Amino acid sequence: MKKVILITGASSGMGKDTAIELAKKGYQVYAVARRLEEMEEIRQAGGFIIQADVMQSKDLENLVATVIGTTGKIDILWNNAGYGLYGAVEDIPLEEAKRQFEVNLFGLARLTQLVIPHMRKAGGGLIINTSSMGGKIYTPLGAWYHATKHAVEGFSDCLRLELQNQNIQVVVLEPGIIKTAFGAVLSDPMLRYSGKGYYGKLANQIAETTKATYEKPAQYSTTKVITEAVLKIVQSKKPKTRYRVGKFAKMLVWMRLYLGDNLFDRVIMSQIK
Repeated sequence: MKKVILITGASSGMGKDTAIELAKKGYQVYAVARRLEEMEEIRQAGGFIIQADVMQSKDLENLVATVIGTTGKIDILWNNAGYGLYGAVEDIPLEEAKRQFEVNLFGLARLTQLVIPHMRKAGGGLIINTSSMGGKIYTPLGAWYHATKHAVEGFSDCLRLELQNQNIQVVVLEPGIIKTAFGAVLSDPMLRYSGKGYYGKLANQIAETTKATYEKPAQYSTTKVITEAVLKIVQSKKPKTRYRVGKFAKMLVWMRLYLGDNLFDRVIMSQIK
């Protein structure tokens, strides 16, 4: 039987492009996002599209019930939904910070809770959690985003230990700089919350640096590297616990580990002009 793959955050970028490729390769892909119209290409490639909001537990319950009711199983869950909230800690309303955690961590956790019993009943499965190199490093004005990704790292490590005797594998995907809409998603709220006032200069410098980065092909990777990594993961009998892929991911995480806090601080701040 074809493997059933459930993917959240499939309306754009890494999730959408990879879902299309997986569907073309014959996997039973169930792609999930809030915007159905943005997933039409996945449907045309042979996938199935479902509207759901990862912040709504009832949506996730209905989602799992629909897939299980149709296929009887979920072989692979890719928790990919997420976004980046940037702005000074002082400026970001706590309600917005909580929403960042609801999408990037708690939605991921709730869907995982719902899927685990079905994987256990089936004798095993694979869970892929999208973190980021940002789950290992940090950047200015990114406290809430990095906090969620550091949390995904710890959550995934603990989950891996809990599930290892159930033949359910847990893999963390750590993208570097990937050519998606992330740059705009990052900059717009950052400038809205911190573009003026005490942090205005820093916020505008970061916005300009981010824009310049995403305009230079040498400074980013395309979503193809993510698609290739996910294909490698789903096709492997024993995938690695982590896949760090994309521009600067390996280098920056290595620097964070070995340079120490003060030197790494200077390296990061030197890139903001």
